Amino acid sequence: MSVLVAITGRDNTKLITKLQQRLPNTLIEQWPACKNVEGVEFVLAWNAPEAMWQQLPNLKAVSSFGAGVDSIDLSLLNDKVDVVRIVDEQLAEDMAEYVLTHVLAQKLRLKEYYLKQAQQTWKPKRAFKNKHVGILGYGELGKACAQKLINNGFKVSAWAQSGKNVTGVDIFYAEQGLSNMLPNVDYLVCLLPLTQATQGIINGSLLSKLPEHAVVINVARGGHVVEPDLLNALNNNTLRGATLDVFEQEPLAQEHPYWCHPKVTLTPHCAALSDIDSVIDQIAKNVECLNQGVSLNNTIDRTKGY
Repeated sequence: MSVLVAITGRDNTKLITKLQQRLPNTLIEQWPACKNVEGVEFVLAWNAPEAMWQQLPNLKAVSSFGAGVDSIDLSLLNDKVDVVRIVDEQLAEDMAEYVLTHVLAQKLRLKEYYLKQAQQTWKPKRAFKNKHVGILGYGELGKACAQKLINNGFKVSAWAQSGKNVTGVDIFYAEQGLSNMLPNVDYLVCLLPLTQATQGIINGSLLSKLPEHAVVINVARGGHVVEPDLLNALNNNTLRGATLDVFEQEPLAQEHPYWCHPKVTLTPHCAALSDIDSVIDQIAKNVECLNQGVSLNNTIDRTKGY
């Protein structure tokens, strides 16, 4: 058995070195420098080439390199292949702090003051009074963000897959529930998994249902946002602002209009970064589980895509 690392867009030297130290008796190779594709049973993947999958006849398990599996085209995998994801308990706290910080930054007009500082303009304004946050997605990250916001005096609603009884959070579900929630929220935070159903969900139709003073905060995936629709809403003053941590193309292209837009706050996909040692430990444990013939940890439901 061998493990194949198929992660594009980054230097994987440190990752492979640490993984080899954790699994000294396992052959670990990196795509495309793989000498024996027949021996590959476990793949660690992020944006792996689509043509690679059909070249691995004995593949048994795939681990995403992140909390989501949207970088893996599940339709290209045999139905018997297990797909697992990374679960880092610290991620939820990091994400909650990020969301609270940027909701407060938008509430307190910090972006506006940064621009005024550059212009040497002295013009104070009161903070916005609005304190209702709507969260798209109520998984572990959504729950952590909701609690952090509630602890800091915000009203929280959430759009979930189904109705739930949750203390302190108004839960909406289904298309009608989303339509009912949107007109009442001041800050809309996207924490959805990226699936066929959620691709492009932040579009012109959704944005038109928000109040004009609303702010969109996307910390999920760039594919959730239809960029021309978001820019149109900002430019037409039907949306007050946006904080974006994720993008369709990363790094963001230098010529992208987001960079210089006065209503957009950018961060480089840093809202919640996994600890490399935690990632290595989870991958190694799943490789050991595969060797021992026992169930893998953090397996996704392939029918749902998460």
